[in-house]
Amino acid sequence: MAEMQYYKYLLFSLLLILVGCSDPVKEQITQQMPITEQRIIQLGKALDEGQVRNANLIKQYASKLRTAKPELSTLVNEFAKDATQQSPMYLALVDRLNTVQTQPNMFANNRAVFDELLNIYQAADPVLFSDALSDPLNVLADMSDGLLPRVNSLSKAQSLQANNAQDFGVGEQLIGNPSYGQWTTGSNGMSFWAWYGMYSMMGDIFGSRRVNYGSWGSRRNYSYYNDYGRTRYSSPSQLRKQTQLDTRTKKSFQSRGQKYTSAYSKSRTGSSSLSGQSKTAQTSAKRFSSNTAKKSSYAKKSSTSKNASFRNSSSTTSRSFRRGK
Repeated sequence: MAEMQYYKYLLFSLLLILVGCSDPVKEQITQQMPITEQRIIQLGKALDEGQVRNANLIKQYASKLRTAKPELSTLVNEFAKDATQQSPMYLALVDRLNTVQTQPNMFANNRAVFDELLNIYQAADPVLFSDALSDPLNVLADMSDGLLPRVNSLSKAQSLQANNAQDFGVGEQLIGNPSYGQWTTGSNGMSFWAWYGMYSMMGDIFGSRRVNYGSWGSRRNYSYYNDYGRTRYSSPSQLRKQTQLDTRTKKSFQSRGQKYTSAYSKSRTGSSSLSGQSKTAQTSAKRFSSNTAKKSSYAKKSSTSKNASFRNSSSTTSRSFRRGK
């Protein structure tokens, strides 16, 4: 493992030199790379050692649900992975770091590389990651039909009323989160949510109808990912695609003389007892929409790249892993 990481870092250094050795940001990248890599490793250990609060609750909820509703065991087991290093969100962070290490030339410039390293570092904070796990945790709560309470969130009825939102069924907290599915455009030009792998059982078991992006974007309910964590738990290319889809949907509505409210134009009500790190992430999420135009040159330069650049807050916060308990 150590030898593999060494070769990755060596490859990264060589590629970085090719990208531009005169860039003053290069030194910042060189310093940040091992720090970000170590943070991800430490988060993995924190998950293994039970130091991430909501990961522990996911294990408890999964155990209780298997007993109370054995017919849901296959799906519950899939969500139980969120409490481990097999969590889709954790694996996404590992994959994003791997992209930075092996393909820095895929980014528009060194500043974009550095910003992504900071994003990954902050997302791997165990306190922030625990907050992010509130979404899959609360899906388990909703699957229990009231047996298990929601955590870090208002009840479904309260949040639906507060946001004048539409009920998109069990699992709606994860709609829009690229770790669990993706927006797919059909032959009619409309985009709908498609779950990855085993998560497709959500529709089969709970009878959830196909979720259309236009309806969801205008009347979605609160979720941690969409209202707090989007800028941290998405890659640059994923953020770019989300913006493009939202813009395309708005134009489609306008062409029909209909009003459309962007999915990300405002934060929905529904959070409770979240960490200070999450509030920082929310501030960055708001800044993202206003800064998109300023960053357009990045997107144009790397329009054929899966890793177009994205600039966000460069503030870093280091907290003890014990805070995640």
